[in-house]
Amino acid sequence: MFVSGACATLPEDGVDAQGVALLSPDEPRFWDIFTASPEGRDGARDPVDCWSRRVIGGIAADLGLRAAFPFGGPPWMPFPRWARRTGRCHESPVKIMVHDVAGLFISFRGALLLPFAPAPDPRPSPCDTCVDKPCLTACPVGALTAKGYDVPACHAYLDTLQPATDCLAGCLVRRACPVGQGRRPEAQSVHHMRYFHR
Repeated sequence: MFVSGACATLPEDGVDAQGVALLSPDEPRFWDIFTASPEGRDGARDPVDCWSRRVIGGIAADLGLRAAFPFGGPPWMPFPRWARRTGRCHESPVKIMVHDVAGLFISFRGALLLPFAPAPDPRPSPCDTCVDKPCLTACPVGALTAKGYDVPACHAYLDTLQPATDCLAGCLVRRACPVGQGRRPEAQSVHHMRYFHR
């Protein structure tokens, strides 16, 4: 895991903490660590979520903190709002979040709830200096465009594909982003696509 951003909380966040540190998979190492874990081998439902609860919960306990997770709601923790507030996540040309290091592959496995408000550490959007913007033309059915994300069109196209091929081996738009390219192993993308399209 790596700290992909930190920010102060606000009253509307609904958490009893002054700040949060967002934790994301340290790719590409994450996938080998996860698949070697008990959760990665036990065949239980939502194994990455189970792994995240155990590992991030353990980190929080070791530090005398509490953890929050983007799954398991309602109530849902405001991870997208926190991510934007860190100044390290921005809206991409295709309207999904882009991170200064992970690119369009940004994901959050959990957060540490902090007793202090961390100082902001904003970074410029990587899209500002991306000349070609390959994300805008990478989707074969136009499900991810400058107009946003047409989830039903995406699922309809995925229904026509053979398992672990084309987009089922990882979203072509996310893979087209030069930032974070090569960080996520294909097996990890196949796993996530299987859970997204079930």
